[in-house]
Amino acid sequence: MSDTLIISDLHLSQHRPDTVALFLHFLRERACGAGELYILGDLFDAWIGDDNILPPVPEVVQALHQLTDSGCKLSVMHGNRDFLLGSDFARATGGKLLPDPFVADLGGETTLLMHGDLLCTDDLEYQQARKLLRSPEFIRDFVSRTIEERVQLAAEYRRRSGEVVSLKSADIMDVNQQTVERYMREYQVRRLIHGHTHRPALHEFQLDGTPAQRYVLEDWHEQTGSYLRVDNQSIRQETFS
Repeated sequence: MSDTLIISDLHLSQHRPDTVALFLHFLRERACGAGELYILGDLFDAWIGDDNILPPVPEVVQALHQLTDSGCKLSVMHGNRDFLLGSDFARATGGKLLPDPFVADLGGETTLLMHGDLLCTDDLEYQQARKLLRSPEFIRDFVSRTIEERVQLAAEYRRRSGEVVSLKSADIMDVNQQTVERYMREYQVRRLIHGHTHRPALHEFQLDGTPAQRYVLEDWHEQTGSYLRVDNQSIRQETFS
């Protein structure tokens, strides 16, 4: 059985060319030898619609298509920055879009995969904004605009989001442990993997008297990318530079 690789929070954009280059190198040199690549959200810093062909979208889509052509399966989950990824993107890359949450068999263990923002239930303001931004009415209005207008709106949203985040305490923006346990009970798992919080760690705890683990993925930087590698023997964090 081939290894499975799991990443999230790359935030690719034309303003981060080094991260884009690192990801393309990762696909060619590391992911092409894996059995499956899971991307758990925020592959892009903003996704304004499947009709967007501004850089770095074309080269990233082409590289992902080459990856799936090589035999590696690709599974992509929406993040809070790229929840508009759609069927055209999936067809162009040869990948599939995953619901959030998603249950996968990884290395013989049933594992719950999430982007992670649904776990941050203490941040009530964010959860309300999430519902609004993903409502059919908002999406319909947004995608009806020109590419240029959508680019400007996305930039303004990121600016406002950054200002709001700077005023919030770190604890509010982290996951809520009771919410974590609720999801794990609902999906009957003892292992959860997610991103979003940019707080890489392995959290071990007791869930109804049974050992449980929560793996938090690391966001990518200009020179270093982090991923989880899962096989039948182990799950471990590795870096790529």
